Amino acid sequence: MKFFDDERVKEIASNIYLLEAPRKGQFPYCHGFLFVGDRNILIDAGAGEDLIISIDRKIGIDTLIISHSHPDHLGTWHILSHRELLLPKEMPDSVHNLASLGERFVGSKARGLYWADTIGTLLKLQPLRKPDGRYSNGDIFDIGSVRIEAIHNPGHLDDHYCFFEHVTGTLITIDIDFTSFGPWYGNPEGRIKLFKDSIREIMKLPYKRVCSSHKFPHEGDATSLFNDFLAAFDRQKEEVYSVIGTGKTLHDIIRSSPIYKNKFLDPFLQYAFEENLVHENLLILIEEGRIIKDGDLYVSLAPAASE
Repeated sequence: MKFFDDERVKEIASNIYLLEAPRKGQFPYCHGFLFVGDRNILIDAGAGEDLIISIDRKIGIDTLIISHSHPDHLGTWHILSHRELLLPKEMPDSVHNLASLGERFVGSKARGLYWADTIGTLLKLQPLRKPDGRYSNGDIFDIGSVRIEAIHNPGHLDDHYCFFEHVTGTLITIDIDFTSFGPWYGNPEGRIKLFKDSIREIMKLPYKRVCSSHKFPHEGDATSLFNDFLAAFDRQKEEVYSVIGTGKTLHDIIRSSPIYKNKFLDPFLQYAFEENLVHENLLILIEEGRIIKDGDLYVSLAPAASE
């Protein structure tokens, strides 16, 4: 079914469409996923206000499903505030207040207020209203033409979900996104081991194509994409390890910016996000016996892998 001539609406499979976001889906946007059937369902609202309004006027979006709390996925949800809103069971009430959401993402009230003033303003983000319902792991959205299973997939964020459409074998991995940056776990909820486990579980599904929120769909076997994404954890770990040397404090390591390379749009938020990215890798390096913590210093016990 073709609704209208708009190159931003790309058919993925029968009754499933990708809504192409600006900047090819890079932050602060994300691609949306439209399912057409007895009810029309949109997963995430980060594809751009004009495109979402156009589709809603053309066919009617009955239900908006938010995959997780990150601002690029909340996007311009408010333009569909009159539609059914479904949120993950794990999503906390912080989504109803931007300062609280910011505190959750950056770890303190002061940082949270700054996050709300910067990211919230950049995205013109609105706090979520109370949802019409909650979904949880294994729930099926059956709209006749498609059957969409919600799959809880934490590690990136506690309330992160992926979705598997059973009729067409379409796997929507959301922020298991296959970008060159690699996995992102920069909020206090981010956990490397849990993230890895989630990826390994999702890649076992009998998919025919894989779609993420920040890249275009991949047809067929995506094992290499998943493996490369998993390998990026090790690359990030080595980037952290390479700056430790004979001893650095957590602050010194973060200031070195081994992961962001000082390329994030805001230095204050870069520090907050890199703090968790770095700390998670330090815990693993300690567990592997490659570094120790001596007072406030992290000290390397062996040459870096690249040496």
